[in-house]
Formats: sequence, C-alpha cells, structure tokens
Amino acid sequence: MITHFSDLPRTNAPLANGKGTVDATELLSIPDFLGKGRLFKRCILKPGCSVGGHTHKGDFEVYYILRGEGTYDDNGTLMPITTGDVALCRDGEHHMLENTGTEDLEFIALILFSN
Repeated sequence: MITHFSDLPRTNAPLANGKGTVDATELLSIPDFLGKGRLFKRCILKPGCSVGGHTHKGDFEVYYILRGEGTYDDNGTLMPITTGDVALCRDGEHHMLENTGTEDLEFIALILFSN
C-alpha cells in the first residue's frame, strides 16, 4: 500500500503546551499500528517553537532529526540536538524539544506502546 504525501493528514497546532505550533504530517493512522503504537509523524518546528515537556506513561517515543538543530530536554538535562541524532524517551521518562536554531527543525516522531 502506498499513500502519497499530498493525501496524508496534516495538522498545525501547539503540542504538549509548547511554544508556537508543530506542523505535523501523519505517516500512519491508529489502525495501521495493529495495537502496537499510536503515533508516527513527520514534524517541523519553526525557529523558537517547541514540543512542550511531557512524561510518557505506557509508551515510549523516539525522535529522529532529519534537519536543523535545537535543544532536547532529557529528563531535566538540556542537550543540543542536530541532524542525524536520535532521542529516546522511555516509559516513565520526561522530554521536550525546542528549535533553538535559525532554520526549521524537521524530525520523525514515533510512539510505540511499552507492553
């Protein structure tokens, strides 16, 4: 099955009480996960925008940075993040991502269930 990019659902809204909005393209819908997860999106943060801090319960999230740079909060430790980096937030952990660069921060977000 192929779904063309132009047919994928898109949103542009704040996420987890972050700054500004996240431009997100849904790559898989909930039924596609067959009960194994709940989110697979391509996301873009404009400079100064962020995914607000949040804690995962019953699932875990991976960010793969496609381009750009920013700051990642890994359980209270702020770290630089850039193209090619992978950030993993395990079940029970806390994270945040902010575009602190001058260009768009583009990343893939994947959330799978822990059990």
